[in-house]
Amino acid sequence: MKTKFNLISLFLFFGLVNAQLEKAATSDVVWNGVTTSSDGRIFVNFPRIEGDKGMRIGEVLKNGKIIPYPNEDWNNWESGADVNEKFVRTNSLRIGPDGLLWIIDTGTPSMGQNPLSGNALKLVSIDTKTNTVQDIIPLSGIAKPSTFIDDLRISGNTIYLTDVGEPALIVLDKTTGKGRRVLENQSSTTNNLPIKAEGKIMKDEKGNEVKIHADQLEISPDGKWLYFQPVSGPLWRIETKYLNDENLSEKDLALKVQLFYKTPSTGGTAIDADGNIYVSDVNKSEIIRISPEGKESLVIKDRRLLWADALWIDDDGYLWIPTGQLNRLAAFQNGKSKVKFPVVIYKLKINAKPQRN
Repeated sequence: MKTKFNLISLFLFFGLVNAQLEKAATSDVVWNGVTTSSDGRIFVNFPRIEGDKGMRIGEVLKNGKIIPYPNEDWNNWESGADVNEKFVRTNSLRIGPDGLLWIIDTGTPSMGQNPLSGNALKLVSIDTKTNTVQDIIPLSGIAKPSTFIDDLRISGNTIYLTDVGEPALIVLDKTTGKGRRVLENQSSTTNNLPIKAEGKIMKDEKGNEVKIHADQLEISPDGKWLYFQPVSGPLWRIETKYLNDENLSEKDLALKVQLFYKTPSTGGTAIDADGNIYVSDVNKSEIIRISPEGKESLVIKDRRLLWADALWIDDDGYLWIPTGQLNRLAAFQNGKSKVKFPVVIYKLKINAKPQRN
């Protein structure tokens, strides 16, 4: 009887939660992000990871077909072509509090390369009601040679960005497009721990441990705190009033940073209207919830969550989970990709309200 109970417990822990996941979309090209509009449209991001060409930003139609967004012209960049009104290598997308679709173009031809000149490195906003580009904000002015702008969050007139390649946070004025680099090369923005995925420490083709610096970030519902971390964790926080203070020295700013939670190796995060932060543990293939008080609880554990990346909470209380199998890419598997297609975006009902600053 005891053995039977233990087997049931293991099944509940490892298997039963599988039924909660719903397939939302599939693809034969690796993706790393998803966002949904208030009217239910689905937009996805295809980073240029293994030399793939073509679509960078796509819209998933109701029949499952994915089409280039906002059009083919923005998605047909090739090496040597003009970069001004083309997606070179997009890495993040999300519907902002202003209702616009915001996209980060790293401007890098492929993973590990430096941004191209011109407006290759940029922020692009799109009005999804008219499917037209509203603004292009060049980011070359805040870039360093190995800059890799990873993700963004918006609060009022301020855009916060993370730089994975040259560890830092960036504070950008949405109206003027002017930005400042802060917390450069601090322990809070630097990957100092091994990144573990599927039970193994991630290494590059030369056998070196992979370092992915300042990556995930979230803003508390009241706009008071910015949470941020490298992929390896841990999760830090700082009051936005200090980040926004241009007169505060870098030394004094660093003293305002607080360790919030010792998160695991993380693929993506999201925050709900109650301030709970959802974190994807890419080593254990699970999603955990961290309360504003710093208490952890398990949301779901499922073997299918293979490098759950940038998470998203929609207006109907679903957590969207894009699985891109990043750790299985050739760059981290001795030159031979172990990605199993199709890659999947899942939905999970969590009955949480989205945080829209």
